[in-house]
Amino acid sequence: MDNLLAARSQMAFSLIFHIIFACVGMVMPFFMSLSYWKYIKTRDMDYLKLTKMWMKGVAIFFAVGAVSGTLLSFELGLLWPEFMEKAGPIFGMPFSYEGAAFFLEAIALGIFLYGFDKVPEKIHWLSSLFVGIMGVLSGIFITSANSWMNSPAGFDFSRETGVYSNIEPIAAMFNDAWLSQALHMTLAAFCATSIAVIGIHSLLILKGINESFNKKAIKVALPFFLIASVLQPLSGDFSAKDIAKRQPEKLAALEAHFETQEGAPLIIGGIPNVAEGKVDYAIKIPKLLSFLAFGDFNAEVKGLNDFPEDERPPVLITHFAFQIMVGIGTFLLLVSLFIIMKIVRKKEVLTLTTLRLLTLGTPLGFIALEAGWIVTEVGRQPWIIYKVMKTADALTPVPGIQYSFVMFSILYIILSILVTWLFYRQVKIYQEL
Repeated sequence: MDNLLAARSQMAFSLIFHIIFACVGMVMPFFMSLSYWKYIKTRDMDYLKLTKMWMKGVAIFFAVGAVSGTLLSFELGLLWPEFMEKAGPIFGMPFSYEGAAFFLEAIALGIFLYGFDKVPEKIHWLSSLFVGIMGVLSGIFITSANSWMNSPAGFDFSRETGVYSNIEPIAAMFNDAWLSQALHMTLAAFCATSIAVIGIHSLLILKGINESFNKKAIKVALPFFLIASVLQPLSGDFSAKDIAKRQPEKLAALEAHFETQEGAPLIIGGIPNVAEGKVDYAIKIPKLLSFLAFGDFNAEVKGLNDFPEDERPPVLITHFAFQIMVGIGTFLLLVSLFIIMKIVRKKEVLTLTTLRLLTLGTPLGFIALEAGWIVTEVGRQPWIIYKVMKTADALTPVPGIQYSFVMFSILYIILSILVTWLFYRQVKIYQEL
């Protein structure tokens, strides 16, 4: 394994873990807040138990997310010094704002954790809501920084001298990709976290454990899942249209679309045959890709063969990740529509069939989340700053990254095992109360 592959693998491995910690930390405070609001209104002790269970979960993920996020900050500087030297002054603002939001989130979480019977109840509840709001803002600011890498803005760059000038941090933060990426990522976080929480409680009901308590937990998290899973395909369409305009080679890699074509078909599934420039065993829907990308069934869609070989994203991993993301998103949408139909018809929602579907969905949201992140990052390669700096040019000259990769991987695995054990312990304790 050479240094470039080791550095990319380390960042990928770190982000695979951190993105889950961060997303749970963004979303779970809203479950905590809503259950506490229900307790204030009803004085039902089950809602107070739920609040305290999720409160401790929020504290766990907040702490672990802080650790993993700090490690990522060090990794950016250690692995990609050229990138941080050039890009830091340009897109540093969203990182600063993310730090401020994180600081305010920590204060609000502290008030909520230790404020029971010490501050007015409504102020106490507002602190729980504030934790969630600041968590979401933190996620949006970080996504804005990542979107800048896909759509660099707010500076002038001279290829002759390599000088970055006329820096405008606001323009960099609100680049052309930030809205579509921030919207898609936020909805993905809500969808993945809510279906995971719902699925765990559905499984407990299927096992005959504390049915009343677990049904209340599901009813708290269910609205977040239904709204996010229905809106997610719309945000995905918005994001795909944006990619079609700004990063046509990424779109071509997503679809394993090799030849430029008017009325391009949408490819579902299949195995890309890069050597021969085709996709085997795929389902092709005529002209649909052109319509989805440009709103015109006869629009031209550029193929990978139109781009220099050294500027094409890896096709296999990008295509498979995209198919996984879309497939799971479609399944979760269908589950949501099935539940919404039951609600509209005023039928029992948490039937045996529904509980089994929700249990099946437990890991799927996070799998789709990871697949979507792979699409974003791998689909941008070979660029670390799209069309400005290649990933290989940003790499540290220091050798031995392989050892760093192994060390950080072990650390993240330990963190994950610890978080899983702590969260399992909390769920078990509150099931027995």
